[in-house]
Amino acid sequence: MRVSRIQAAENRERILDVATRLFRERGIDGIGVDDLMKAAGLTHGGFYGHFKSKEDLVAQACARAVARMRQNWTNVIDQSTSDPLEALAATYLTPKHRDAAGRGCPMAALGSEISRQGHTVRRAFTDELSPFLDYLSTIVPGSSNTRRRQKALATYSSLVGALIVSRAVDDPTLSDEILAAVAATMHNNEVDRSRLKASPVQRRIPAKKSIKRSPSPRRT
Repeated sequence: MRVSRIQAAENRERILDVATRLFRERGIDGIGVDDLMKAAGLTHGGFYGHFKSKEDLVAQACARAVARMRQNWTNVIDQSTSDPLEALAATYLTPKHRDAAGRGCPMAALGSEISRQGHTVRRAFTDELSPFLDYLSTIVPGSSNTRRRQKALATYSSLVGALIVSRAVDDPTLSDEILAAVAATMHNNEVDRSRLKASPVQRRIPAKKSIKRSPSPRRT
């Protein structure tokens, strides 16, 4: 029995949604096509009607996961009423996020595995991540484009790294401490909020004018 185009599209979406979750929960090599299709409520035979190979599925699933992460992070920053990086840390560096790898940050869950994948998977991952790093570079402080770029990369890496280490340790207290420590560093980031609504062209931050003080009179 042939399925309609609408049903085929729905099946494909279901496979992708299941894959993005299970890859993060079990790892790319931790689950095969058979188990993925069963989890999606479909038969193994239908897989190749949607994807060329498991690598093709991995690339598309990773791209989807990163795109959704990018949108979530952008929404948190745009909707924040105070320091946007502090708001981002408060959302990202939490025990709830740490304990829900299947629905959390794909970089923290899969970064080490992605580095061992082929070009197709790594390119899909990079293409979806790069726009967010560009966006982050427009709201962090810095005296030049290069400085802001460095700050954005360091901020992103600190957030992801903290989540990875907090999941790796087996001491719950230490895990919470790691999350809290990195979140605290975000409080010291003075973000130029005018950049949140700025055009894609980055603006230079004007240097502060020095105030000349008259010399104090000598005591006699």
